[in-house]
Amino acid sequence: MYFEKDQTRGVEGTFMWLMEEVGELASALRGGTHEERVGEFADVLAWLTTIANVAGVDLADAVNQKYGSGCPGCGQFLCVCDDAEKP
Repeated sequence: MYFEKDQTRGVEGTFMWLMEEVGELASALRGGTHEERVGEFADVLAWLTTIANVAGVDLADAVNQKYGSGCPGCGQFLCVCDDAEKP
């Protein structure tokens, strides 16, 4: 939808917009309405997708490669990693 604008802005500029939206999501999670949270989640997803496109990353493929076989830590579809571990 916005590829040409985003490509002109570049990865760095697009990343700054993503961070702004993450901040707005944080605010909505702390004290916003459900509708505000819905809108901010959509904005973060849209900017994340945009920056992936600008960086030449197929986001669906990236998610599938990392998580398509389950948790990267334990390999299960329902994570059984120790709570002190990432993820």
